[in-house]
Amino acid sequence: MRIGELSTRTRTSMRLLRYYEEQGLIASDRLPNGYRDYEEYVVDRVLQVRGLLDAGLPTRIIKQILPCLNTPRTIHMPYVTPDMVATLERERDRMVEKIECLTKNHQAITDYLDAVRRNIRAS
Repeated sequence: MRIGELSTRTRTSMRLLRYYEEQGLIASDRLPNGYRDYEEYVVDRVLQVRGLLDAGLPTRIIKQILPCLNTPRTIHMPYVTPDMVATLERERDRMVEKIECLTKNHQAITDYLDAVRRNIRAS
């Protein structure tokens, strides 16, 4: 697929997709006319990258953990340092806190909507 379709399907700007490619987070083939051509799996990869960025991970760490997102999983550890492990542990713990907060907010919105619907039906 071309970059425009990938952009639409992932709700990611073409500029960001080019940046992800520059950073080695995604890859494309080049057509004879120079256009980028992405394989189908790149849609999921972009969504994974965006999720990790939203969680606060920098691209340099995302690039190192991307192989762990593949199926089957292939883990490359040539550049793992104690600092990287500590960073990943901190980020993982921050994600847990965000998940807990999002879960509470999700439940609050669900409860509110349930109350609104009950009120509407009672009227």
